[in-house]
Formats: sequence, C-alpha cells, structure tokens
Amino acid sequence: MTKTAKQKQSNISSFPAENKDAAAEHTFCGPHMKLPPMPVAEDVPLADRMLHAGMSKISGLSPTSLGLAYADWLTHLALSPGRQAELARSAADRAALFASFIRCQISGHDHAECCAEPLPQDHRFKGEDWDEWPYSLYKQAYLLTEQWWQEATDVRGVTRHHEAVLPFMARQMLDMFSPLNFPLTNPHVVKATTEQGGFNFFRGAQNFMDDWMQQITGQQAAGMEDYKVGENIAVTKGKVVYQNRLIELIQYAPATKEVYAEPVLITPAWIMKYYILDLSPENSLVKYLVDQGHTVFMISWNNPGAEERDLGFEDYLELGIMEALKAIKTIVPDQKVHLAGYCLGGTLAAIAAAALARDDGDSLKSLTLFTTQVDFEEAGELSMFTDESQLAWLEDTMWEKGYLSGKHMAGTFQMLRSRDLIWSRAVENYMLGERRPPNDLMAWNADVTRMPYKMHSEYLRSLFLNNDLAEGRFAIEGKPVALTDIRVPVFAVSTQRDHVAPWRSVYKIHLFADTDVTFALASGGHNAGIVSEPGHPRRTYQIATQKNADKFTPPDEWCAETPSHDGSWWLEWQKWLAGHSGDKVKPPSMGAAKKGYKPLRDAPGDYVLMK
Repeated sequence: MTKTAKQKQSNISSFPAENKDAAAEHTFCGPHMKLPPMPVAEDVPLADRMLHAGMSKISGLSPTSLGLAYADWLTHLALSPGRQAELARSAADRAALFASFIRCQISGHDHAECCAEPLPQDHRFKGEDWDEWPYSLYKQAYLLTEQWWQEATDVRGVTRHHEAVLPFMARQMLDMFSPLNFPLTNPHVVKATTEQGGFNFFRGAQNFMDDWMQQITGQQAAGMEDYKVGENIAVTKGKVVYQNRLIELIQYAPATKEVYAEPVLITPAWIMKYYILDLSPENSLVKYLVDQGHTVFMISWNNPGAEERDLGFEDYLELGIMEALKAIKTIVPDQKVHLAGYCLGGTLAAIAAAALARDDGDSLKSLTLFTTQVDFEEAGELSMFTDESQLAWLEDTMWEKGYLSGKHMAGTFQMLRSRDLIWSRAVENYMLGERRPPNDLMAWNADVTRMPYKMHSEYLRSLFLNNDLAEGRFAIEGKPVALTDIRVPVFAVSTQRDHVAPWRSVYKIHLFADTDVTFALASGGHNAGIVSEPGHPRRTYQIATQKNADKFTPPDEWCAETPSHDGSWWLEWQKWLAGHSGDKVKPPSMGAAKKGYKPLRDAPGDYVLMK
C-alpha cells in the first residue's frame, strides 16, 4: 500500500466521532458531512471561574492536574513492592558510591573518579572549582540525588502524560535546591566574593532592585532600550498595504531591478512579534530574501485585548492568511504564492494550504514550515501543560480578562528551561553581580504578546489535546481538512535543540503531505536555530529531499544517513524557492491603490508597537 493510501486509510479510520451523541448526528456517506465546532467552555459556574482565576495569579499550573499526576505515580508505586525494593537498593548503592567518593577525597586522591557526571546538556557544573573539596561533595550529592529521582519517577502503569509531568516537576524541585543557588555552596560565588570584597553582592542587590522596579512598573529591562522597533530592529523598508482588526500586511520594497515572479507570504505565530524574522539588518531573514530578488509579504498580528476575546481559530485563518492571500493576488496578479509559516503560524499555514487544496487547489506555489508541528502526539515539553484539568484552569484564567497575558506565556517558557532562564540567571545577576549585554533576540523575546480567550482555548484543545488535525477531525467551515490534499512541494525546517517543537515531531510532515518534502535539520534551538544568517559562527545543518514516490525513512535513520554541512540553511531555502519559481520580472507596485490596497504607512506598522 502506498503512503497516500495508508494515510487516507488512517484518516478514515480515525474520523468517526468519539461519543455516541455525536455519532448519531453525523453520517459518513455524503459529501456534505459537517463536523461540530471546536468547543470552548461557557456553561461554568461563576464561583468556579472566579476561584480559579484568583488562584492562577499565584500559580499558572492547575493544582488538580499536578495532584492527579502525583497520585497516579504514588498509588502505582505503593502497589509495586518489587519496584520499591529496586529503588531502595538503588538508593543504597548510590549512598555507598558517595561514601567511597568521600573516602577518596579525604585520603588525598585529588583525581578520585567521580561517581556521577552531569548530562551532556547540563552546563551548570563547568569549571575545575567544582572538583575541589568541599564543592565536589555538594556536586556529587546533588547529581546522585537527581539520578535517583529520575529513576524513581519511572513506575510501570503510570499514564503516558503523567510519566512526562512527574520527572519535570521533580526536576523543578531539584533545580531549586541545586548547590549553584546558594552562596556558600557555589565555588564561583565564593571566589568572586573573596576577590571583590563582597561588592558582587552590592551590584547584585542593585540588579535585583532594577529588575523588581521593572516588573512592577512595566518598564523595559536594563539595556533593552538600545533596541527600538523601526529604528534599529525591524527596519527593512516596506509599506503596510492592508489592515483589518487582526492583521497588518507588510509588503517589502524590492532591492533588485528584477524579482522572481511568485511572491512569498510569511505567517509568524500569533504568540510572537513578527520581527524575529526581521531583527537587525545583518540577521534579518526578510532582508536576505529581498536582497536575493524575492517579493516578500509579512503578516503582523494585532496584539489582542479584551475586545478580541471571541476571536476564534477560524477568524485567524480567514482574517489572517486568507485575507492576506486575497490582497497579494490583487497586488501581484496571475501568480501563485510561496506560503511560509513559523511555529504555530506554520500550523496555520498548513491548515490554510489543506483548505485551499480542498476548495480550489490552485493558489499556492509551495509551502514552507519553520519549526512547525502538524501532529501533536509528541508535542514536546509544552504537552506537559496540556490536559483537561490544566486547560479548564487556563480557560478560567483567560476568562477574567478575555485574553492570556504575554507574561503568563513567558513564565511557561521559562519553566521549560528554568535552569538557564531562572536559576543560572539569578546566580549570575544577583550573586555574581554580572549582567549579560542584551542582544536583538533578547529584546524580541521580551516583547511579549497576548492571546484571545476563544482562539487560545480552541487551538489547545483541538491541536494539542485532541490532535484533531493529524487524525482527520479538524474542521474549517464545518468540513474537515486533510493534509494529504496538499500537492505543492514542501520545505520543512527543524532545529536540533528545539524543546517547543521537537525535530522528530516536525519530521512527521513526511507522513502527511502527499508531495515532495525537503527537510532541513539545523543546529540551535527553536528561535536561534531559525535566526541563522550566512556567516553565523558554528552553524550546521542537514538537508535531504524525499520524493512523493520514495519510501518513508525513519527520523533517526535519516539523521544518521544525511551528511552535515557547515553554514546557514537560509542559502538552501533560497535556492529551493528559486528552483520552484518562474522567470524574473519587473517588481510589482507597492500595493494597488486603485484596487483597494493603498499603502497605509511605513513598515513596521502600528500593530507590532502595541503593548
């Protein structure tokens, strides 16, 4: 059976409704089958909402969700005497190793073999100071405890979701009590204090007060004032040529005498400001494309407030991508469009491509996806915050204001990388009294956005929780969309250290798009791996194309077989775009004033400046 046939069979088998009432309402034999709209909880007692909204100001995590994970683990462990015995034996073995290590240290064996080593991605214990007495003891005690808890949270019978939640929460607690976080147990802090006579703590106190004032006043963090949107970041020349309540559409000015005939439309995620793709001139993907002769359009999302609380996922599709495509086809008539999307903007772009293929099939030239998932079965660490209890908690949090604040989202991402973004930074800023000089990517990361109540609830339930898109239940205008309808060539980019959209999950696009797929795996993380301009030091990538008729290659096999190249994947993507474009032509006009798309203002526009 071919990949297409298998996928279509998979879609059909997963299509029936999951409850009896829904199954009674829908038939499966006609072309006009309708699916129910994506649900958003409305009939909830006011007292419940108010309680949850108030408690969420203390913790954004549902205590019920965490309690269920703990109870699941504890009850299975209590009924597993064999596993208890194994863990007790493991604890005794580690205690014996630690005692042996202490004896070696006391006896003067300076190069005593360590009984535990940090994981390769754990850089907290770098430096020879951590191998000196007594800091070596603190390090070993902590690492052995961490290893034991990793083992202890692995208990047979615990649900798959809770299997992910328990190690994460254990790691959060252990990170809090790491010897790095206390002045007397961190050799770098002790050394700095001795050498500087305690002035590191004086500077740290100043840093703490600056950060505290910044939090309560809403001011920019120190150094961020050096990066201003429209002045030294997001400065590629262009015009806003269309605007509605949700988007501004930016058309960038040509930089070459001739351009490729087909324009490029980029759709960023609505949880970020678009200018991550147009940072400083030297690392702007937009500028790079324009300099190579592409006509580039960019969607800039509005930063929604309470008045947008009822905007849903379909509104983002219709008022976003579809309206943008309509404008582009007017400004650049008789040409198909290269559609590109970043993160959740890529998921939206894939849905748009599938809906267009279902309804007319002749609008797009290609589809490009940056760190984009279409199957959320293995959605990375964010899936730990996605269960029915957590979503109910989150909905009540958003219900109070009509949106989810950017600070709430930022806090969630900080938890995912608490070692680097919370504890290590606290040690650096407040104990060592040092400040990292900010850069344009840090300034962008601090420029947070909000998400409207209805849309955020819909996409979390439909995509993350129910995985409706991959399983053939995701509906647009009441009819399901199938990614197998996409026939245009696909270019997908993922990054090696992506904790938001793991590359093996992104790689699953091979299973869904019934077309040629070019997949690139770049070094770096979710954001830094995408902002990877030519000339950026220590950048590598792997790339290969799977033709529609080729057999599927598993991701780890693909990674082992595909050669690695030094440099930026941008060059490969531009070459791919050029290869799927027609001849070069005279640049189109900026907007189309006579057809209703008069240039409104200079880029970067107004929406990106909204706080």
